[in-house]
Formats: sequence, C-alpha cells, structure tokens
Amino acid sequence: MNGSDAGTALDDILVRLARVVVAFSGGADSAFLAARANRLLGRDNVLCVTAVSASLAASEERDCTEIAREWGLDWRAVGTHETSRPAYIANEGDRCFHCKDELMDALLPIAMERGATIVLGVNVDDLGDHRPGQRAAQEKGARFPMVEAGLSKADVRELSRAMGLRTWDKPAAACLASRVPYGTPVTVGLLGRIERAEAALREVLSGAGVAPGNLRLRHAGDTVRIEIDPVVFPVIAAHHERVVAVLEAVGYRYVTLDLAGFRSGNLNWALRSESP
Repeated sequence: MNGSDAGTALDDILVRLARVVVAFSGGADSAFLAARANRLLGRDNVLCVTAVSASLAASEERDCTEIAREWGLDWRAVGTHETSRPAYIANEGDRCFHCKDELMDALLPIAMERGATIVLGVNVDDLGDHRPGQRAAQEKGARFPMVEAGLSKADVRELSRAMGLRTWDKPAAACLASRVPYGTPVTVGLLGRIERAEAALREVLSGAGVAPGNLRLRHAGDTVRIEIDPVVFPVIAAHHERVVAVLEAVGYRYVTLDLAGFRSGNLNWALRSESP
C-alpha cells in the first residue's frame, strides 16, 4: 500500500471513530494525526491533549501550544504524575509502560465525558522496537489509527508535507527519561538537569548557525554522551571548549561525542543484549 492509499484508509478509520481525543506531543506523528482528524471530523469532534510533567521539555510544551494555535486545534494540557510512581522511578525495562498508563489514566475521563476514542500517533515503524507503552495504551482501549491504516514514518512525513504541515520534517523527539539508562533511577532533578544540558547545547549550536536536528544527551553518571547527526561533528569540534563549558556548568564532569551519531532508541540495546 502506498502513502496515498494508506492516507485514504486512515480517513476511513477516523470517520468511523467520529469523535477522538488525540494524545498530542507535537511530534510529526501526533501532529499529523491531529491535523488530519481536525480537517476531516471538525474541531468540535477532535480534542488534542498534551501531558505535561517533568519528563516533557518546556520547549516541547511551547511547541504544542504554538501548533494548536496556528492550526486552530481544540487543545488542552493536563498534568501527569508518572514521576511519582515507584515503578517509573526505578526505570527498569518497563518504564514506558508506567508512563503511558499514567497518560491513559489522565485521558480516559476526558474521553468518556466526550464520548470519544483515545487515539495515539503510532506508525508501523514503531512496532519493531521495545515499546511497552504501546501495550499500556492498548490495554486501556486506545487505538492506533495510523498502524491500522498501514502508515509508515515516511508516509506520515510525505502526507504531512502534502498537507502543508510544518511538522513534516520535525526531528524525532522522545521524553527526557529516554536519555537515562535502564536501572538508573529517574528523578525530577535528573530530568531537569538533562533538559538544561540539552537546551544549553542547542544554544551553542544555534549560535554557530547550525540547526541541531536530531540530538540526544545520554546521561551516564558524571559523564554525558552527545548523540547528534554526524554532519554536525565538525561544529562540535570547532566549538568544543564552549560545549564542554556549558555541560560542565550543569554538573557533568566528562563530555563525550558518540561517533556512531544519533540513534533513536539507542539505550534499548541493553534490553536486547539481555534477551535469551
């Protein structure tokens, strides 16, 4: 099935659902789903909800607000408290399950009040990696319309571009906890430290005239590992003194650059290596 056919299949699914609550992170996937549903079903039948907590960078929350305003979406933010859940803090391999379970607990009353179905922006390419959060969402009745329609990430970007959505080429984003290796407790303080570190590095790169694109700072105790697209390596090298200074300022002693570049879900290798 090509992207156009998958888009038509998605439209058919959304029409049958009629009223939806979109879990809206502002990323390429959820933004496309929100815009598609909004245009197809109308604003009164589509509510976009962003979960706000210490695991969401403030810059991402601002982007959600701006996108909703620009596109005329019915949008609201709700507070979630996954960082108060012991199983989430423990940060074992199922951390994402507890985060998504918390999200669903926040969305379910809203959906029930509106007589709507909760939908998430999951595409078929997301199904191959370790994603326990998807199981948590499905167990509580969420639907993945883009998976049901057979849309890949490439399809999402292609259709988003055709719709004129500015998110069509937005780099992949993930919650701040994704920077923390499994087994290291996830605390509000640590998430804040990572957020400040990434913001500081982005500022250095922007000052050098570079859009960072894909960027993750992987936390490892007093060491931070920069994962970024290899094309940016020369800029990091040219400004290495400033890069080290801003990351030391937020508490890291050692600053390293991963020569493999940015890799989404990179920390999941530990789980795969433990599998029989």
